[in-house]
Amino acid sequence: MTTTHTANNVDQAEIDKFSALASRWWDPNSEFKPLHAINPLRLGWIQEHTGGLQGKKVLDIGCGGGILSESMAHAGADVTGIDLAERSLKIARLHSLESGVQVNYQLISAEHMAAEHAEQFDVVTCMEMLEHVPDPGSIVRACAQLVKPGGWVFFSTLNRNPKSFLMAIVGAEYVLNLIPKGTHSYESFIKPSELMGSTRAAGLQATELRGLTYNPLSDHYALNNDASVNYLLATRRQG
Repeated sequence: MTTTHTANNVDQAEIDKFSALASRWWDPNSEFKPLHAINPLRLGWIQEHTGGLQGKKVLDIGCGGGILSESMAHAGADVTGIDLAERSLKIARLHSLESGVQVNYQLISAEHMAAEHAEQFDVVTCMEMLEHVPDPGSIVRACAQLVKPGGWVFFSTLNRNPKSFLMAIVGAEYVLNLIPKGTHSYESFIKPSELMGSTRAAGLQATELRGLTYNPLSDHYALNNDASVNYLLATRRQG
């Protein structure tokens, strides 16, 4: 089923940016190489908190080409992936057909999804997405509405400080060419305290903050306690 909705909480320039790259989502040597590299870490972290995804109903917000969505479905979850970049969703659907891993992809905003499917999901993921929307707090509230009481919501985004500017923008975009130039806007980065404030206001209890670091010499990513640049936040809906 394909549902189409739009919302005000969208930056069309951000949608266009990822749409232009859509055909390369599943090329592990493309601009999306970092996402392929960190995906096993993200998936393992999610499974660790949830006790495994087998049989769980999962929503992946800002799913893009479906890298995380497919991996969660492969782990046994019933996955719905939503995005507002139609070209990326077309690539995601095509890859799902090729791989045989079933994911329900929909063109719909998080806010509209929350209005139509409140408290329907055991797990909600929102990874590398909050820094690309005008009102990240609105997305956080939608996540809290979508997850069942006691369910899990997982976020990942970028911290806002001088180090993150140097590492995530200057280093990753202009020196190492890990991601396309212009991928990120420093003003849109979110401090962990800000994100935790939004999750707390939405009725989500933060349970773990983890850093995600990259070593350019070894070309190795790792989860650790250094949340100064990239970080992940696990939360659980109260009640």
